[in-house]
Amino acid sequence: RERELLSSHGYSQNQLCLWKYPTMAKMAELTGHTARVLHMVASPDGETVVSAASDETLRFWKAFGNSESRTAKAKVSSSTSSVLRTRNIR
Repeated sequence: RERELLSSHGYSQNQLCLWKYPTMAKMAELTGHTARVLHMVASPDGETVVSAASDETLRFWKAFGNSESRTAKAKVSSSTSSVLRTRNIR
C-alpha cells in the first residue's frame, strides 16, 4: 500500500508538498496561495485538504485519492490548481 504525507510551507513559494512515505520523495507541489500557509486540515473522508493562508483565503485540494489524476493536476502550477474557487476569509 502506498502511503503519502502532505506538508505545508510558507516563504518563499507558499505551497503544500505531497511526499511518498517512507522514501520521502516529493510527488507534487500544490501552489496557489499568495502568502504563507498557516493551517491545513483533512476532510473526514481523507481525500480533500483545506489550507488557510495569510492572504486571507481558503483553498480546497483533492490531495488524496486517485493518484493518476492528482499527479496530472499537481503539475499545473497556477492559482487554478485548487479544487474550488478561492474564498476570502473576511
